[in-house]
Amino acid sequence: MDFLIQVVWEGLVAGVLYALIALGFVLIFKASGVFNFAQGIMVVFAALTLVGSYEKMAAAGFTGFPAAMASIVVSLAVMFALAWLVERLVLRHLVNQPDIILFMATFGLTYFLIGFGEAVFGGDPKIMITQQLGLPTGSTEFRLPGFGPNGKDGLVLIQHIDVAATVIASLMIAALALFFQYTRIGRALRAVADSHKAALSVGITLNQIWVVVWFTAGIVALVTGIMWGARSDVSFGLSNIALKALPVLIVGGFTSVPGAIAGGLIIGIGEKLGELYLAPLLLGSTMGRGVESWVAFIIALAFVMARPQGLFGDKIIERI
Repeated sequence: MDFLIQVVWEGLVAGVLYALIALGFVLIFKASGVFNFAQGIMVVFAALTLVGSYEKMAAAGFTGFPAAMASIVVSLAVMFALAWLVERLVLRHLVNQPDIILFMATFGLTYFLIGFGEAVFGGDPKIMITQQLGLPTGSTEFRLPGFGPNGKDGLVLIQHIDVAATVIASLMIAALALFFQYTRIGRALRAVADSHKAALSVGITLNQIWVVVWFTAGIVALVTGIMWGARSDVSFGLSNIALKALPVLIVGGFTSVPGAIAGGLIIGIGEKLGELYLAPLLLGSTMGRGVESWVAFIIALAFVMARPQGLFGDKIIERI
């Protein structure tokens, strides 16, 4: 029983972080109606900017928490510049174009950021500045009376960084949900998502809205990069984790912030339980290898067949 609790806890942490990744996709989709394929590399680029700027400051003798905070400011400035350039050079010229055109534009942005990032920061993995940012390290063991084998005491190991990641990600998700629901800019974002032409007709400026939403997605990418980088490292391989956002979005719905939360938790816990219970059943076949890597997509496929719009997505009815 203690091992099951450990697995569910790790699935919960992964699910919250998946939800944070998916939130970046939701932000762009709600404002432009297109799946932003570049969100994964934005996570890597933001994290590399943070670590790279700190290394430059450390080389100049400026270290510790103040240098880390200065690096965050630099990273936010870079993400704002990226948002402004994307709007100025890409989105402004694609207003009212088919969604597939915008989708392919994010493909191009992805490969540009990969090449630019490798040229500036190099291709070697980097260590996240966890201690300098004030994030907790270490772990705590909790004993659970009667939850272990044969009625003995069970043991659950909780990593402090996982607790911090869960709290920070949850607070950001809640703040953005309130932002979309109750602020003027949030309502404008929803209006732009419904119809570009209708939004323009009531005086909403698409250019400013797109800069705001891409910068907000950049902030989410930075927080995501810090949290995932603190649990592993910062490298271009980190962008592959963003692929897990696709089943999360399918389960929760592409336009829903609460859906991103629910989808992330379902996928995070589901893949851990799948590894625990399915892997032993499939060990005699090739399907038993790496269950955790594909069970999320099986869950998403089941939702596509049963509820294509996701748990909280808008059901689209077309009348002819």
